[in-house]
This record gives sequence, C-alpha cells and structure tokens, in this order.
Amino acid sequence: MSAPTKPIDIKQSLIDAVIAGLLALIVFGPIVGIVLDGYGFNLQPARVAVLVGVVVVGRFFMSLFLQTPKGVAIAQSFESSGSGVHVLPPGYKTRLRFIIPLMILIAVIFPIFADKYVLTVVILGLIYVLLGLGLNIVVGLAGLLDLGYVAFYAIGAYGLALGYQYLGLGFWSALPLAAIAAALAGCILGFPVLRMHGDYLAIVTLGFGEIIRLVLNNWLSFTGGPNGVAVPAPTFFGLEFGRRAKDGGIPIHEYFGFEYNPDLKFIFIYTVLFLVVLAVLYVKHRLTRMPVGRAWEALREDEIACRSMGLNHVLVKLSAFTIGASTAGLAGVFFASYQGFVNPTSFTFFESALILAIVVLGGMGSTVGVVIAAFVLTVAPELLRSFAEYRVLLFGILMVLMMIWRPRGLIRISRTGVQPRKGVLAKVEGV
Repeated sequence: MSAPTKPIDIKQSLIDAVIAGLLALIVFGPIVGIVLDGYGFNLQPARVAVLVGVVVVGRFFMSLFLQTPKGVAIAQSFESSGSGVHVLPPGYKTRLRFIIPLMILIAVIFPIFADKYVLTVVILGLIYVLLGLGLNIVVGLAGLLDLGYVAFYAIGAYGLALGYQYLGLGFWSALPLAAIAAALAGCILGFPVLRMHGDYLAIVTLGFGEIIRLVLNNWLSFTGGPNGVAVPAPTFFGLEFGRRAKDGGIPIHEYFGFEYNPDLKFIFIYTVLFLVVLAVLYVKHRLTRMPVGRAWEALREDEIACRSMGLNHVLVKLSAFTIGASTAGLAGVFFASYQGFVNPTSFTFFESALILAIVVLGGMGSTVGVVIAAFVLTVAPELLRSFAEYRVLLFGILMVLMMIWRPRGLIRISRTGVQPRKGVLAKVEGV
C-alpha cells in the first residue's frame, strides 16, 4: 500500500514566492536598478520589477512542483551527499576509449577551420586546463588547500620573459627550465609550511602568492615592475613566424615556400600546448595508479591513518606540491608566449580563485571534470560578451546551481572494482 500523498499547500508556496521576491529585490535592486551616468546615476525600476516578477512567479511554480510526488523524489535526490569515491563494477570499460580519440581528431582538424579569435580563446582554455590539472593534484588528490597557486604560474611566465632578457633563452629552452624553477619554488614553500593543514595552510599559501606578486611589482630594476616585460615570439628550429624575421633570420613561410599566415604563431602555440596537455593528462593518469597517487588519496581522506600506515606525510605533501607547481610553470610559459607581454596584474588572487573554482566545479580529483570545467569557466565568458552586464550574475547563478545539483562537482572521482582471485571467495564463504 502506497503512502498517502500530502495536499498541495498553496499558502506555503505564496510565502516562499514572497520571500524569494524580497531577496531578489535586495540583490537586483542595487545591481540592475541603479545605472551610473557620469557623476550621477539613473534609476531603472522597470528592469528591477521585471526580474523580481520573474523570480516570484518562478519560485511559486517551483514550490508547487516540489510538493508533487515527482518533485518530492527530485528533492530527495538532491539530499543524498554522494560523498566518497564511486566504485565501478570489475571489468568496467569506460566510454572514454571512444571519446578521447574523437576529441583528438577534432583537435587536429580544428585549426583548419578556426579563425584567430576562436583559436586564441581555445588556447586560453587549454592553459587553464593545465592549471586546473596541476591544482587538482594538490587540492583534489592530496587534499591541500592552496590559495597561492598563481605564484607558480607567475614564475613560469616571468621565467620565459626574464630568461630571454638576461640569458637569451627562447621558448623551447624556457619550457623545461620554467617547470623546474616552479617545482623548486614548490619545494621551498613546502618544507616550512606543509606540516600545517586546513585553514592555516590556505592562509600561508595565500601569503606566498601575494609575496611573489609584490616582488614582481616592486623590483623595478629586475622585473620592470608594473610596466612588465616583453616576451619573445616562439620559434620552430630557429624559424620565426612573423612576416619579417629579426636579426637576419628566415621566416618559416619563406623557408618552406608557402604564403604568409598571420595566425601561424597561434596555430604553433596551440599545437605544442595541446601535445603538452595530452602528456600531462597521461602522466597524471599514471600517477594516480601508482603508489604515490594512492598515498595522495590516503592523505586526503585521513592524515592520521596515513601516518599510522608508515607513510611520511610531509614527503607525500611535498611531492604533490612539487608536481602541481611544475605544471603551473609550464602553463605560465605558454601564457607568456600567447600574450607576448607579462606584468603582475595577470597574477592576482582572482586567478587562484578561478583555478580553484575549476577544480571544485569539475570534481575533486576528477581529470575529465577539470577539463570540462576549465573550458566552461574560460570559454563561456568570451561567448557571453554580448551579455557583458549580466556575465558575473550568470556566473554566480551557475556556481549556485552546481553546488545544489552536483555538490561533488560535474564528475565524481571513480575507481574500477577488483575481481577477487579464484579460491579467495570460496575460502571466505567456508569460514
């Protein structure tokens, strides 16, 4: 016998709608209702009234729907936390074995049809994929809250700019050196602070990020300060991508005898960046299945239990910090080459917050989720330029909906179950 259904309470729905309308008035009133005009402002009550009316009507019908049997079932599904690692059945074959080759094929033919603007947007998305993958190791796998991750990003970018200015380093030589320099910076930061955890670690890493930014901003004789530093264009075996080569060199289009293409520089950066992203994805995939990856996850779940198993928690944290920092250094080199110029304003705390949002929304520890979230949070603002007034509002609504719909992120981390060996199950049943 099924449980009796409760009657729909229209009064409660009206109360919910009125409360939602008042909250919408408080939020939308100053943002939408007041338009600055020089030193004064103009009131736009009609715009506020429309938005508040939409919220009230929507909340009323939503409240009515949530009182129906189907609505109750949906509300109960949101209440389940879904915490922990999702265990898949033994022998499970992921659909990624078909999706990944398809995405690689699309990525290969993409530059043929894309214009310069779309290509630069995708390059920016891939840079944030690198940053998200690096921070995902630190936050998602090892459980270390790092709010100063942008510092390693800045080290990579300035490594290329200052390396060219003082040492004559190019793109290819700066790429591994910047990763090593960022990894060393992660080690230097790691030794004194990784005995901390939780909020204390977050505050110290936040301070480290601000220290790096202030040093770059105030050391005028070395970094150029707020004026920034120019970055050389990348080359391919010494061949430049400009119309005319510098210092008597040979442009690549003249060397190979094809027509000059102004987008060739960005196509080159896109190609190398895509290959580096694939390499980082593979390395990260292998690391999560090695003892060091299991140690990261053990540390994330319970540090005391991890230490009781004989693991050196400081070295485990240090390895996660080092590998994550080196990935940010690689991303910094690509960002500097892509932009052609670096200054401290590109490495503020907002960048660290954005990268952390990518990791959280994508799913803590989930590689696929981080890749998707990186493109959503970087490409979507560019696609919404026509809605410039409401981009931040839409971004906030997306964040709230994600926290309600997917509190564990877009894709929850999963593991494939292990099939018991022959004879083990029989022995267990015979006990």
